[in-house]
Amino acid sequence: MRVSVIGCGHLGTTHAAAMAELGHDVIGVEQDPEKCRALAAGRVPFFEAGLDELVAKHTASGRLRFSTAPAAAAAGAELHFLAVGTPLRPDGKGYEVDQVVGAVRSLVPLLQRPCTIVGKSTVAVGTVARLQAIIDGLATVPGVELVWNPEFLREGHAVLDTLEPDRILAGLSSTAARKALEEVYAPILARGEAQLVITDPATAEVAKSAANACLAAKISFVNAMAEVCELTGADVTQVARVLGIDPRIGPLGMRPGIGYGGGCLPKDIAAFAHRVKELGAVRAAGLLDAVEAVNHGRREAAVALVARAAGGNLEGVRVGFLGAAFKAGTSDVRDSPALWLAARLHLCGATVVIHDPQALPQAQRALPEAQYRETALGAATGADLLVLGTEWPEYLADPQLPATAATLVRKPVLVDVRTAVDPALWLAAGWSVWQLGCPVRHPTVPPATVAPPG
Repeated sequence: MRVSVIGCGHLGTTHAAAMAELGHDVIGVEQDPEKCRALAAGRVPFFEAGLDELVAKHTASGRLRFSTAPAAAAAGAELHFLAVGTPLRPDGKGYEVDQVVGAVRSLVPLLQRPCTIVGKSTVAVGTVARLQAIIDGLATVPGVELVWNPEFLREGHAVLDTLEPDRILAGLSSTAARKALEEVYAPILARGEAQLVITDPATAEVAKSAANACLAAKISFVNAMAEVCELTGADVTQVARVLGIDPRIGPLGMRPGIGYGGGCLPKDIAAFAHRVKELGAVRAAGLLDAVEAVNHGRREAAVALVARAAGGNLEGVRVGFLGAAFKAGTSDVRDSPALWLAARLHLCGATVVIHDPQALPQAQRALPEAQYRETALGAATGADLLVLGTEWPEYLADPQLPATAATLVRKPVLVDVRTAVDPALWLAAGWSVWQLGCPVRHPTVPPATVAPPG
């Protein structure tokens, strides 16, 4: 098929490259001229695991092109994906949908044939009906229909999640729209591994928000149990293991730590909570408010944990800080719990020295007050303690890192606010390991060797 993708950020660029990989002829429309030039040259101006290679492959093959002009999309594409941003409003009361509305208003008057517009951005209930009314008022040809096809991507795994999804959800109202969706996703559906779920548009809108809310609730629940464990001396990692064995609960998405962040989950939960309050679902709103409160509280708990590990006072403490991105696999620092923690430690008087494998430029722009190093060992050198802020494989899978870093810090103390490291590996290298919701672990000191008499 001939496909357009309007908006080429994390979601749009990934979707455009994936559609090209599936064999479609794709044009991405991006208003930012600098970003558009980079993408057209096969360069992705942010990091998402595996995306650089896919964009380079298909800009070279000719299946993937980029333009700043909506007319380029309208002229040739049979199906148009909307992937523009829907940030949280400044007052926190729902999504700011100006970009979605603007994309529709720019594209629809240019359309010259019946076609399907497919929304992928996360929106509040009622947005599809509002946009369809705008389309009906602007279209100069009949048969321009809007469907909603929410994304269920995890940043850091977005390429895999697009090419090998577990479900494809489409909220639509006609046989023609269903046929268009089945055709564009035919290579995926042919494998028989992804469920195609067809609903009305309102159900698709709610299902996307509900999925995010359920994930956030699961994260906040295990973090609430981490708080209980801190007060009782229990180990939250073992509690989570016991819960995860139950098939009704499952282990995925239930790792305790500093909480969720990024450009999607926090704003989606806030917007959903606001919308359900508007609808009068008081108990649902209360549940979502509790999820957010627990999540925010874990950040403060992380500050307190670092302070305790430092001896109670952060003033003048030098902190080696591993990780700035909100999660591994991406350079995204939007609402990053790691970078938030680094900023708070700085405000408490600590000198914070940060390393991140992919997000150093973004972190430097967001937190210029910190210091930055090109390697993890550089961040550790001369530090009073080490904080693991993002669970990058570079930090977790290198068996030499604990022993080497132990020779560079003033005192081998690791504060793992992600509950991600294997404590045994670090304990064996002489580190004390502090994790949220877990008892402090100190290295085992072998008994002193006593020389024989005489």
